[in-house]
Amino acid sequence: MTLIINKLIEPKPSVVFDTYWKFAAERQNVFFNRMISPVPPWTADPIIQNYKFTNAYRVTDRVSQYLIKNVIYRGDQSPGELLFRIILFKLFNKIETWKLLEKQFGEIRFDTYDYGIYDHLLTSARKRGNSIYSGAYIMASAKSKFGHQFKHQNHLSLLELILNNRNLNRILDSATMEDLYLRLLELPSIGSFLAYQYAIDLNYSDLFSFSEMDFVKAGPGAKDGIRKCFTDLGDYAYEDVIKWMADHQEEEFTRLNINFKDLWGRRLQLIDCQNLFCEVDKYSRLAHPEIRGISDRTRIKQKFRVSSLKKIDYLLPEKWHVKNNESIKV
Repeated sequence: MTLIINKLIEPKPSVVFDTYWKFAAERQNVFFNRMISPVPPWTADPIIQNYKFTNAYRVTDRVSQYLIKNVIYRGDQSPGELLFRIILFKLFNKIETWKLLEKQFGEIRFDTYDYGIYDHLLTSARKRGNSIYSGAYIMASAKSKFGHQFKHQNHLSLLELILNNRNLNRILDSATMEDLYLRLLELPSIGSFLAYQYAIDLNYSDLFSFSEMDFVKAGPGAKDGIRKCFTDLGDYAYEDVIKWMADHQEEEFTRLNINFKDLWGRRLQLIDCQNLFCEVDKYSRLAHPEIRGISDRTRIKQKFRVSSLKKIDYLLPEKWHVKNNESIKV
């Protein structure tokens, strides 16, 4: 799918522009190298060796894989139940929290959901010192809308609001990826970044069949990365830049003589190019410290650690028709 962008003045690349493509290819090499050997190092790049970066393809990250295999494809596939599970999981975005809920309730269902019981379980977990939210991104508390003391209480109320008949039907009736994004954006405490992320996650299921090349929204990290990759954006909006990168990926890999190993025949999609800008923003803090982005951050917070050697069989959404018979140790 080619995206036509009609702009007069194109962006001007910086030195980080080539780093974007080199990083994407090397991070993807790490992804495949881990299939061959469970023992690091999987790259000679010292920055990638020592710091945590997400995969080049969002769908292959650990949390996305868990969502697809253990939340989306496991359980009742009726629209209301499926949307309930996806949103509940993504509100916390933490595998351990989902397992806690499963241990208590068995099959997680909206038709047996009870606010008080869920609240008691999550409040007890907090009191034991357990973190129930992922640190991947910050969820607004929604306290101004719902008025509860704890963030998870407000988010349970948000979940109930999403699942009321009016909002549920509006979401399910979305005609395009952008339409889905805009309807999620209308909900309290869900800003543009989360609305786009949630749209991508919902689209992994059979609730929707949108192409990941249909729509993109640049998040704060991506904007930082874009500003580092280009000295001037010309007439391009951030989203135009992401679309340009997706359109020209093969051309740029060829120009740099890079053998990019795609995802079993699947090109980098808009969501992947968006995420790669976030990761290149972090990578360039050490690789190009002289190039400052919008946030002016100079450190990478998360060091890389091998958490376990459990085998994961990758599962991509069946509607993509991507063939994969390979496994990976993570």
